[in-house]
Amino acid sequence: MFRARLLIALLLFNCLLISTVRCDEDKSSSVEESSPEDVDKHNQQVGESLISAQLNAVIDLYKQEDPVGLPGATVPDPMPIPEIKQSFSIAKMHMKNVLAYGLSKFRIKMFKTELNTMKVQTGVQIDEMLVKGNYTMSTFFNRAEGPFTVVLKNVMTKGNVSLSVDRDGKVRTQDISLDIAFDDMSMDFQNLGFMGSIFQSVVNSASNLVFDTIKPFMLSEAYSKIRAEIDTRVENMTTEYNIVFPNSISPLDMAIGEARTLVRNKKFDPYLIPDYNTTAGIFGMHTSHTWIRGVSSFYRYGAIGILMQNNTVALTMQVGTQRIMGSTQWEVSVGRGMVSRAGQAQFTVEHIKVSFEVQQPLDLRRKPKLNDIQLELGNIQVRCDGAGTLDYVVEAVVNILPNLLRYQIMDAIENPLKTRVQEKLDCINVEQMIKKHVVEYEKRGFDMEVDFKLC
Repeated sequence: MFRARLLIALLLFNCLLISTVRCDEDKSSSVEESSPEDVDKHNQQVGESLISAQLNAVIDLYKQEDPVGLPGATVPDPMPIPEIKQSFSIAKMHMKNVLAYGLSKFRIKMFKTELNTMKVQTGVQIDEMLVKGNYTMSTFFNRAEGPFTVVLKNVMTKGNVSLSVDRDGKVRTQDISLDIAFDDMSMDFQNLGFMGSIFQSVVNSASNLVFDTIKPFMLSEAYSKIRAEIDTRVENMTTEYNIVFPNSISPLDMAIGEARTLVRNKKFDPYLIPDYNTTAGIFGMHTSHTWIRGVSSFYRYGAIGILMQNNTVALTMQVGTQRIMGSTQWEVSVGRGMVSRAGQAQFTVEHIKVSFEVQQPLDLRRKPKLNDIQLELGNIQVRCDGAGTLDYVVEAVVNILPNLLRYQIMDAIENPLKTRVQEKLDCINVEQMIKKHVVEYEKRGFDMEVDFKLC
């Protein structure tokens, strides 16, 4: 049974973060306080909907050319804004009954996470945001009141969230930063009367006043609510499945360590390679009892990141292994076994490093694509017994030529390997695979079996 709990937990953290940052950032404006029981019930409902009910809706949403919003996101639209009182220049401004429209029509422009550092960056865009309400403007000469409208174009919300492991082994929010900006603004204050031309300069600054007043209100509420929401969701998930993280290494490296144990428990290290037979004319070769040792020594030697941009998700990973050792029994024959020679061979590869980037469109009807793959091979050593004098020739050829031409060999292998891997990726039905494993997760949690079948 596949039990990669920690790795799945890290991936779920990212789902929690992207949903929490977007939804709570906007719903943070709610003035009404909820009881702890209501909060727990809401968190449970949101968690269930994220996994089950929302999945098909999100998949269908990103089949559109221009996906807007996020199914199930509790974004208040319109959003009420507290009364605004401000003195500036030669006038006093009082705004009330202020509502912000258009918050639910957002686009997720960017989502970037580094699994090793547990940092997340988000960028959310709203094409047009309307702020409507009533104003009262007073000066020494006149008093005007009436409705007003402020239109903000290309509103961009940027957020940064980082997590850390505390001494008690629980993951909590360490730092949050949010900012809101816009490209253009227009406004309309009605009923200014014949003094409108005099007040025009004041009104021009009033539109900035509206936004500058809304901004700290939204952000101050968002900071506390996002922190509480993330901490609650992560704690509920880790408590339910009894996951405790050490604070000496990152949760990702701990997950990789558990994956190494899993590889050994699955009997993949040492790994027995099937017997191999080949013929070339009158010559034949047979290898048997071929064992590979050290495949569970893989580790992360660089950053592992996920970037969502332009409706596409890209996974970048850099992994390597320590020393790989192997042994095999070989037999070479001539003339269908009339003359044969058998022996043993041992080989050692100092290390193998792989860096790759895989891209998956959010329209899951499209296939994943391997954008890049880079290989690095360490020093190779071979010892051969059984061929007599030829043993020295084989050892000299294998030990010298591959090490001298190591980089040329890797460059020659990369393109055919990339083509072969892409053929395997083309066999994957991503939409069907995700739906299948989400159902398994709902039934069995982290005890689910993960089965990636390739053609």
